[in-house]
Amino acid sequence: MSDETLVLDRDAAPNPDKAEGAPAIPDYLRETYAWAYLSPRSVRFLDRPLVVSSILWGNYRRLLEALLAELEPGQRVLQPACVYGDFSTSLARFLGPRGGLEVIDIAPIQVRHCRRKLAGFPQARVRLGDAAALQGGTYDAISCFFLLHELPDHTKRLAVDALLAAVKPGGKAVFVDYHRPHPLHPLKPVTGLVFGLLEPFAASLWRNEIESFASAPGAFTWSKETYFGGLYQKVVAQRMEGDPN
Repeated sequence: MSDETLVLDRDAAPNPDKAEGAPAIPDYLRETYAWAYLSPRSVRFLDRPLVVSSILWGNYRRLLEALLAELEPGQRVLQPACVYGDFSTSLARFLGPRGGLEVIDIAPIQVRHCRRKLAGFPQARVRLGDAAALQGGTYDAISCFFLLHELPDHTKRLAVDALLAAVKPGGKAVFVDYHRPHPLHPLKPVTGLVFGLLEPFAASLWRNEIESFASAPGAFTWSKETYFGGLYQKVVAQRMEGDPN
């Protein structure tokens, strides 16, 4: 089935839960993150810039700016998962009217909510889709912001490969996510506790480089920067110009 069968434009039926061909919500999402992403009450509470900034220990704006530094106005960019706060609106505003932002998410409630946030940005489109099973279409850049830590390792590999495959020659996939902090980082113990209680797939990024989840990393040049004592990272994978994808 083509990925295009999953497209739900703003003028489509208001209930994408019943869309033919919509991707199924995976078990790990229902079992682990329903409280954060599938509950209307949680969506209303968590989708606030102050909440996002608090979760990231005041580093949200810095990490957003680090990601935007890798992009250019006018580019066509894929955001593979809705993000709470003003991330998507900031990205759409940065890309400008000549750019294009495509946001996908596997949860209908997230798609509906993000559409409302981006209603004032005609250059942005939000649709149902699975970051681990993209089909067709390439982009100047991929903007993957704190998605990988929420995926089981098998799904991490699928998602990284799918996202890299969607990058045009010369384009970039930008991953911003957790990273193993300095051994003496004062927030390492509490972060590890949060991972153990609420984020069971996140500690994998303390043990593995994001590049290691790619099955064909050699088609890209890789770079990494860390932030806030190593607790966060930005990894940029740039496809070589001559690579035909």
